[in-house]
Amino acid sequence: MAESSARRLGTRPWVADVLLVVVAVAWGSTYLVAKILVTEDTVFAMLAVRMSATALVLGALWALLRQRITRGALRVGFVLGVMLSLVFIFETFGIAMTSATNAGVIISLTIIITPVLESLVGRRRLGALFYIAGVIAVAGVYFLATGSRFTAFGVGDVLILIAAFARSLHVLSMHRLSHAHSVDSLALTFVQMLTCGAVFVALSSIWGVSSWSYLTSMGWNLAVWMAYLVIVCTVFPFFIQMWAVRRTSPTRVSLVLGTEPVWAALIGVTIAGDRLGLMGFIGVALVLVGTLWGQRLELRVPRHSIEDVRE
Repeated sequence: MAESSARRLGTRPWVADVLLVVVAVAWGSTYLVAKILVTEDTVFAMLAVRMSATALVLGALWALLRQRITRGALRVGFVLGVMLSLVFIFETFGIAMTSATNAGVIISLTIIITPVLESLVGRRRLGALFYIAGVIAVAGVYFLATGSRFTAFGVGDVLILIAAFARSLHVLSMHRLSHAHSVDSLALTFVQMLTCGAVFVALSSIWGVSSWSYLTSMGWNLAVWMAYLVIVCTVFPFFIQMWAVRRTSPTRVSLVLGTEPVWAALIGVTIAGDRLGLMGFIGVALVLVGTLWGQRLELRVPRHSIEDVRE
């Protein structure tokens, strides 16, 4: 069905798949790029610049398209923006304190956590096999975080794990609130990014380096990395997801994007120089098997749709 839909729209299925793989690779590189851009005392400042720049880009696109922002989009976007701010706080502090490989693999537990939380709220039965997949993924995180002295379990890993739970809550809240108020995706994303930018500008003014000091002290190399983080890792994926889901199936989109932790691990080991012992590699493999298997099982369970949303 996905292929026939793609042909009717004049687009071959493999084109969407290739672009989605590019998105997955970009997301996998986010953790390495964030480590380049951030230290423990510049977390709020870096996030303020990243979110504000993203909001500016999305705002310009919104203005060009001459779309309206409804009161519903403002209310929902503000609430979700505050929640998303918490996700970024835990995630970015975690990235500053752990390896790019650990961060990228541990955050992939969102794939398991989200359906579990959804089943608790919506009384949706996932089946024993899904929970077995979840146990495999959690065991993988344990081996990854404690398997060698280079990736010893620490505060950063705990923060990334908390971020995975926070991201799952944000996804579930976005699904419920956006459907209840029928808001436009672009307007909703713009308001969320604008809210995040305001939150982090305020936080950077009372803790650590201020956003203005961080921005003015950036050299060309850091400015290029920041542009990459904003355009390639944030704005580009948002539009590719919206484009691809109309030309293939949501299941296919979800499964291709689910390869993100594979790319995060590859980039962490090959480019960032993260070192993993034997148990660390076993941990990565278990997380990938558990999350991808769990994702496939979850997609087979009847549901009211939950959009695969990535910030």
